[in-house]
Amino acid sequence: MSNTPSEIEQKRDRLLEILKGYRQVAVAFSAGVDSTVVAQAAHLACGADAVAVTAVSLSLATGEREEAEQLAAQIGIRHVIVETQEFSDPGYQRNASNRCYFCKSELYSRLVELAPSLGVKVLANGANLDDQGDYRPGMQAAAEFQVRSPLIEAGFTKKDVRELARIWNLPVWDKPATPCLSSRIAYGVEVTPERVRRIDEAEQFLKELLSLNELRVRCEANELARIEVPLGQLHQLLDPVVRDQVRGRLRELGFRFVTVDLDGFRSGSMNSAIPREQLLNVQIPARLLSE
Repeated sequence: MSNTPSEIEQKRDRLLEILKGYRQVAVAFSAGVDSTVVAQAAHLACGADAVAVTAVSLSLATGEREEAEQLAAQIGIRHVIVETQEFSDPGYQRNASNRCYFCKSELYSRLVELAPSLGVKVLANGANLDDQGDYRPGMQAAAEFQVRSPLIEAGFTKKDVRELARIWNLPVWDKPATPCLSSRIAYGVEVTPERVRRIDEAEQFLKELLSLNELRVRCEANELARIEVPLGQLHQLLDPVVRDQVRGRLRELGFRFVTVDLDGFRSGSMNSAIPREQLLNVQIPARLLSE
């Protein structure tokens, strides 16, 4: 039997080596699988010199803060909650296709301010190699604030991240992607506290009603709700009794129209409205791939 380390073990060791080189690091910690793996690795590599920082704002879905607190406690890493104010930024509210840039700029600027009091010198996020294939204006903000991406530096794909999370017995190893609530609002439709509250309540209602963990309520123009569920679950929404319940509740929340997307759930579907040439213009900086 070979004693040669497997590919995932080699990447794990590389990740720990990279983080050990940071010495004192703050991890932007959302409780998603990527940032959870980075937080676990940072704790193993840096011990008390690592801290996980969770941003809390109106765009955070119900239950995410509590999950972050539980995960940080399980890992044993120091955990700090910071309140971010992206909703006060006109660029964020405008909700152009680069909205995430303003959100990440707010987060990273807060981390830079807090770094001395946290006792850290390096900021890290949870970006992995597969993030190159999607529209990620937030990576521009990461480059501007010199935020490191240790998963990219260590050569991790999303599949690798989930595998290492499973090996480390992290309960989020198979957690679906949980982007912020503002990502459900169509580009060009203003991001407001009322809209994200409405989306959050609608999704919580549907998850309980349909017993689903993964779905989206997209807010289109004219307060139209576009519901995405996995294709195999579309029949639930078309049941007359369920349909009336859903329509009644979402209109009660403030949506004027309620529709079901027959293409089913797909992560990042809002990005299909962005011209391809614009998507290609947003790349992960080469610096992050080579360090």
